[in-house]
Amino acid sequence: MNDLSDLAFFSILVKQGSLAAVARELGVTPPAVTKRLANLEQRLGVRLLNRTTRTMSVTHEGEIYLAEGARILSEIEELERTVSRSRAVPKGLLRINATLGFGRKHIAPAVSDFIEKYPEIEVQLQLSDRPLNLADQAFDVGIRIGEMPDARIIARKIASNRRMLCAAPSYLKRNGVPSAPKDLQKHQCIVLRENDAAYGTWHLHRGKRQETVKVRGVVSSNDGETTLAWALAGHGILMRSQWDVAAYLRSGRLVEVLDDWLLPPSDIYAVYPERLNLSAKVTAFVNFISERFQSRIGEQGDPW
Repeated sequence: MNDLSDLAFFSILVKQGSLAAVARELGVTPPAVTKRLANLEQRLGVRLLNRTTRTMSVTHEGEIYLAEGARILSEIEELERTVSRSRAVPKGLLRINATLGFGRKHIAPAVSDFIEKYPEIEVQLQLSDRPLNLADQAFDVGIRIGEMPDARIIARKIASNRRMLCAAPSYLKRNGVPSAPKDLQKHQCIVLRENDAAYGTWHLHRGKRQETVKVRGVVSSNDGETTLAWALAGHGILMRSQWDVAAYLRSGRLVEVLDDWLLPPSDIYAVYPERLNLSAKVTAFVNFISERFQSRIGEQGDPW
């Protein structure tokens, strides 16, 4: 009976016509029904039923509560049916936020295939230079790269990824190849200003050994595509995610340096506003892109 709303309880009580009948239907004792009714009337500050040892009649306030309550219960039932259907069948508007480079290169093509599979879903993809607050701007899901800054955020890892240092063969031929993190201070380094982290500070580790290097260079930008183009042109050493440079490493246009050192992780996550139940459209999309990336790992050994 504790799981029953006050509206539903009162509706059953009036329908059954007696406290004893309600007790039998709900599987509780008559005193428990009496106490529940008394608590309800005390909370509302009005009498809902006139009761004698043999009869029970609804007061004027009880009639209002019953009539409006029936309408509200009906609306709640319809709402729950609608929500249940939306959870079972992926459909409706899906709002996604992703960063510019990764969004253009990987999420936009995924959306193209996704809407072919789920024609009842309408997608709004907003790309931004920095992650947006999902709840404040009514996004259903966001795609994030790297460690999650807020432990309270709901996140699902959809693909492994890592950062790496790389440069064009022409640059390394002119300037030599660094053999230790401290050597980076002697090189032109291309810095991407993409978050609030300390500018030009690179953190590397190998086993238990940690190295923090303050790098410099003649060019820097807040746009990843621009910094990648400078690296390809031979202007210096660049730190970028595997997803961004894997194709150039395979082709030989870029070469990884200090590959025995690790950089901060850059895994790919789907994140959601703080809520327990995800709609069918969000679940379908997250499963879709996760399977998409994992299938590429299986086929190519390299998701990017």
